[in-house]
Amino acid sequence: MKYAVLFPGQGSQSLGMLSALAAVHPLVTQTFSEAGRVLGWDLAALVRDGPLEELNRTERTQPALLAAGIAVWRVLQTAKPATPHALAGHSLGEYTALVAAGSLSFSEALKLVELRGRLMQEAVPPGAGGMAAVLGLDDAGVEKLCAAYTGGQVLEPVNYNAPGQVVVAGSAAALDWLESHAQDLGARRVMRLPVSVPSHCSLMKSAAQKLAERLDRLVFQSPVIPVLHNVDAVPHPESRDLRTALHEQLYRPVRWTQTLRALQDQGVGLFLECGPGRVLSGLNKRIGKLTSLALEDPAELTQAQQQIGRVT
Repeated sequence: MKYAVLFPGQGSQSLGMLSALAAVHPLVTQTFSEAGRVLGWDLAALVRDGPLEELNRTERTQPALLAAGIAVWRVLQTAKPATPHALAGHSLGEYTALVAAGSLSFSEALKLVELRGRLMQEAVPPGAGGMAAVLGLDDAGVEKLCAAYTGGQVLEPVNYNAPGQVVVAGSAAALDWLESHAQDLGARRVMRLPVSVPSHCSLMKSAAQKLAERLDRLVFQSPVIPVLHNVDAVPHPESRDLRTALHEQLYRPVRWTQTLRALQDQGVGLFLECGPGRVLSGLNKRIGKLTSLALEDPAELTQAQQQIGRVT
């Protein structure tokens, strides 16, 4: 049996995240404190005490989640487990995966995703765009639904999360249209998401271009573990291709279902969610009842360490 490690993205954050794991593994708090020193603000205090509104600011959320994912990854590595077959991360989680794979340093990645969050928020004023989950339609159905909009603003499928669960992003007026017309066009439900940034759509192209300028100045190492990228669900070990994947990720869809099915096809039988929450484990059940463990739970972490110690 092969295993893969998955890193979550925005939406998995919460006040007190990883507190149960931190109570038994000091590495968690140490990693949060290290991240705070790099960033120049007290990340550990923000995660512990809030306020929630500050934690939910995109430029705070992104480094906080990256630090949380690396904290869990470090705890996992204390058991000296067999090497994962591959790594993958959902949206922001792709950066966490690259740190775990040795392609980016922890400190460089923290600063990079803080900038990424700031650029994303600056690209679209608060209230001018957003995201919504469309339930009950397959991928082609959501694409057809977005194509039916003729209002002249942006409305695009952006997160192919699981069969029957696709997230779209775009302008506020286009999302209003979607809420009013989706059920008439076959959707079971539309849920507006509590975010102000329309991630992974063409509204992010200006932010992506500015991010590319920083990416070009960074030194990337070839990943020691393959990382499947959001844009096409395949690894990109060369620095030039890796930079392109991260640049395009900001305005192209996250192909999560395709990523997990690619890992299944490669013989991966166990998926470890390395970070706060269980969002990815929930998606895995919808994709194909994949065997998943959420490592924020100390008991599931121990179970994972026992299992992957025997993986070859």
